[in-house]
Amino acid sequence: MAQIGKAPCDETLILHGLHGSRAGEGEGSDCPEAARPWVLAAAIVGSSMAFIDGTVVNVALPAIQSDLRATAFQAQWVVESYALLLAALLLVGGALGDHYGRRRIFAIGIGIFALSSVACALAGNVQQLIAARAVQGVGGALLVPGSLALISAAYPEKERGKAIGTWSGFSGITAAVGPVLGGFLVDHFSWTWAFLINVPMALLVLWIVWRHVPESRGASASGGLDLWGALLATAGLGGIVYAFIEAPTQGWGSVAVLAALAIGVLGSVAFFVAERKARTPMLPLELLRIGNFSGANLLTLLLYAALGGGLYFFPLNLIQVQGYSATVAGAALLPFIFIMFALSGWAGQLVDRFGSRMPLVIGPAIAAVGFALFALPGVGASYWSGFLPAVVVLGFGMTVTVAPLTTTVMNAVGADLAGVASGVNNAVSRAAAVLAIAVFGALMAWAFDTALAGHLREMGATAQLTAFLEGERSNLAGAAIPPGADAATAAAVKRAVAESFVAGFRWVMLSSAALAVLSALSAWLMIRSTPPAAGGTDGKK
Repeated sequence: MAQIGKAPCDETLILHGLHGSRAGEGEGSDCPEAARPWVLAAAIVGSSMAFIDGTVVNVALPAIQSDLRATAFQAQWVVESYALLLAALLLVGGALGDHYGRRRIFAIGIGIFALSSVACALAGNVQQLIAARAVQGVGGALLVPGSLALISAAYPEKERGKAIGTWSGFSGITAAVGPVLGGFLVDHFSWTWAFLINVPMALLVLWIVWRHVPESRGASASGGLDLWGALLATAGLGGIVYAFIEAPTQGWGSVAVLAALAIGVLGSVAFFVAERKARTPMLPLELLRIGNFSGANLLTLLLYAALGGGLYFFPLNLIQVQGYSATVAGAALLPFIFIMFALSGWAGQLVDRFGSRMPLVIGPAIAAVGFALFALPGVGASYWSGFLPAVVVLGFGMTVTVAPLTTTVMNAVGADLAGVASGVNNAVSRAAAVLAIAVFGALMAWAFDTALAGHLREMGATAQLTAFLEGERSNLAGAAIPPGADAATAAAVKRAVAESFVAGFRWVMLSSAALAVLSALSAWLMIRSTPPAAGGTDGKK
């Protein structure tokens, strides 16, 4: 659940396309009218594969961790390896479609995604699963922007809005059904079916693409690819993520951790240097000089870090601590999704009525209250009184935020840069979640270890019991009970582990609340309520 629902600017990625898609090129379309419903179907099913995969895996993690005997930090890599490659290569995936054909790149992405899904299901150990998930991320980076661009290319401007609405509606259904379906498969069959479900969907999409989807290319097909930018973005993100995930087990003084951190920092710096020189950069740095654009992206970075990092641990809490089934855990965020779906039209009018600044201050502030509410329930909490209020408040806060955020990003730049701007904002939201899961994982490990040590002292634990749990601490809430322990000791250890995880969960959620407050503050300081004049300037009317 690191990426709940759609990332910001998804609809505008369809509307404008990545790197100059056809959405803004005119009224017409070369796609035959009879083929358009097939194009829409292929885009819906294809993007649904990525949406489902992005949410199902979090619900399956406890089962994966138990079955493959993985540590909690290896389980993080199951999510991070996919999200890292998706975030770093998303913009390049869109550009590849513009250059070499959207239909072709989309089909390649579907094929890679399907084959890597089979590899995930067949993984015999967690290392193989992590590697297969990384390949899945590459496939996702090709199919996600490809699915959006296919709609843009197929429909003329007067029909595009209806197609976008249909895609968006099905995406909302996917976001709601995906985690519940994944939980059902985990509970009644196996976690492997959370990946194998992609195969029939992929075969259906490839058949539709082969028979009914015409080829198209973007206007910027001769502009060149920013491969150095993609490589450096991957190195920068990957190095920092590796350091934070591995530090709790290897230690911050470890050569591998320090080397990864250095690679991450140097890669990030080199990325910005390369973007200044690239002919067609992934991130045109001149956009960052536009106040509303940089402010909106800073808000996105902070708020989606809170959302992705905080909600990564939510299903783990429900399943491993509270004892809920995977199906129930998958359904726990349905109110969040339904609120966003039901109120999206109302939220889209907020900028017109109040300007962009006020909703982008109030929305994250409400979200901060929601995150703080997640910190209240203890072990054995009821969902209805413990977690539902937090889910509802957080959902309302994000609803107030997302549509005005997308509008602010698009209004900050001219029409010729709208596709690039929406793509950058979408990638920032995904990168924020990748970084936050890693950083919050280190925070969780520190808080868990500290709390568990305190509980063991209170129990008067023997040296043998303490040594056993020291070896289990990397499993967090999945820590095993010492073999041969009597019933009283086993119950005390189980309670201590659960309460230690909750202590870490509270640190994570309060940190998420702090990030949400900072995102509201960034909007207050950097966003101007009056939309900039056309062309991307920040002048006031």
